[in-house]
Amino acid sequence: MSGARFHHIRNLLTVAFCLTILLLSAFTISIGYVSSPSVQALLEHLPLTISETLSSILVADEGVVEKRTDIQSARSAAPAYPTSPYGLVNTGSWGLRTGTDRASSVVNDPVPASAISSRLSSPPQVGLRFGVESSVLGAATGDSGTKIVAAESERIEPALTQVAPNATKPAVRGVTEKELRFGIAAPFSGSAKELGRQMKIGIEIAFNLANDLGGINGRQVKLFSADDGYEPSRTGEAMNQLWDTDAIFGIVGNVGTPTAAVALPFALDHRILFFGAFTGANLLRQVPPDHYVFNYRASYAEETEAAVRYLVRVRGLQPNEVAVFAQQDAYGDAGYEGVAKAVRALRGGYTEPIIRLNYKRNTVDVADAIVQLRLHKSIKAVVMIATYRAAANFIVKTRDRYPKMIYTNVSFVGSTALSEELLLQGERFADGVIVTQVVPAVSGYSRAVLDYKAALAKYFPGEAADYVSFEGYIVGKILVEGLRRVGPQVDTEKLIDALESIHDLDMGLGTLLNFGPSEHQASHKVWGTQMDKTGHFNAIDLE
Repeated sequence: MSGARFHHIRNLLTVAFCLTILLLSAFTISIGYVSSPSVQALLEHLPLTISETLSSILVADEGVVEKRTDIQSARSAAPAYPTSPYGLVNTGSWGLRTGTDRASSVVNDPVPASAISSRLSSPPQVGLRFGVESSVLGAATGDSGTKIVAAESERIEPALTQVAPNATKPAVRGVTEKELRFGIAAPFSGSAKELGRQMKIGIEIAFNLANDLGGINGRQVKLFSADDGYEPSRTGEAMNQLWDTDAIFGIVGNVGTPTAAVALPFALDHRILFFGAFTGANLLRQVPPDHYVFNYRASYAEETEAAVRYLVRVRGLQPNEVAVFAQQDAYGDAGYEGVAKAVRALRGGYTEPIIRLNYKRNTVDVADAIVQLRLHKSIKAVVMIATYRAAANFIVKTRDRYPKMIYTNVSFVGSTALSEELLLQGERFADGVIVTQVVPAVSGYSRAVLDYKAALAKYFPGEAADYVSFEGYIVGKILVEGLRRVGPQVDTEKLIDALESIHDLDMGLGTLLNFGPSEHQASHKVWGTQMDKTGHFNAIDLE
């Protein structure tokens, strides 16, 4: 074999080897196999080195006398490699000069760093993009017969089409650049509709106050509502409406215990916030607390305990002189269990079952309850776990027969609505009726009450102050405080962390509000109120 042919074959093998190394290095970079910045930088420089080698081989093989570009000069002129938060950023490009003709190697002008910024806005794509700028390869022979080879490069360009995995986060449901969307499933029809209406008013007052001050980090807080009529059979549909149609971020202010038994699993399954429900049921007060569930109010157990202790210690009754008038569902069960627990605590252990007088949800049929009451001559007080119409009907139909009967109600009854129902029948039915509250008396002059009344007059002129809307207002204010603590990047987990950071929040209620990883009920305070013959509520000391 001649020496020239030997060198020619050697050069061809060298070219093949260099091309293989080039492709392997490009593939290694594209799949992100190399994590070391220094090694990655070495691999990124490799194409330029190989290009130089190929150029030298081709020039030596054909005796080309002219090179259009000095490779070493091009390398030294290339800009430095800046860094980004995700590692090295390649600012250069390299050319691989190939062709059917023997060609000299030409190094392209490096891509300036400023050109990379345009690539950052392109859709994320993993790996390298190989762009062919020109594949025009040609050979020309000058007048002197000297072969001058010129080539435009087929460039292998590493494009920065992905800065980092998850650089663009997926959108958070219910959160846009302009809005934060919350939903409430509550009765806006039926016998408990006033509870839903008032709760919604209170929350909207708090949201409107925040929105008028520029929103939460520039976003307006919106409340969407769905009517479940206080029927669990309709709650699933209401929750689906809020989730699928209204695309809410979280739930706030849902009304009722039997409906919560449907709404809560929905919220937990979808891992969305379930905040400030208008119920004191233990269903929402697990130990340790459910991650996504936060309550403002005291529980029914705490309300009924306060009522029983008041009846026994302040009014001097015996525990067996107390009966429970309760809705025949989870709401009534929760209240009844609270009374039974309080009686056991007062008597130091097991006692006879407390008399329970039932009625059916969404009715005012109290006939059976009255029949049962007449069978027990010793009853002097009734703790009522009812809605306002049923409670009013029971009081009206038993007051004449039991003129000295003490009637107490838990806060869910809806104090204003109860007062109005009783006054329709006569002032003597309203006089002396007790309602435990989870907010201070709205007739007072505390900072919280005055702020609430001013906002109510501004956004809902003509609406009277109400215990339910006051609670909704407090719930909305606490939620707004949590949202403000999150900052502009809102998601459910960040909001939960922010809410759990709320300690000793003073809203002028006379009690400090606290959350924490093991405490998802902000307040444990119970206030006492009693109606006079005009239907006005006055504060009483339950102790």
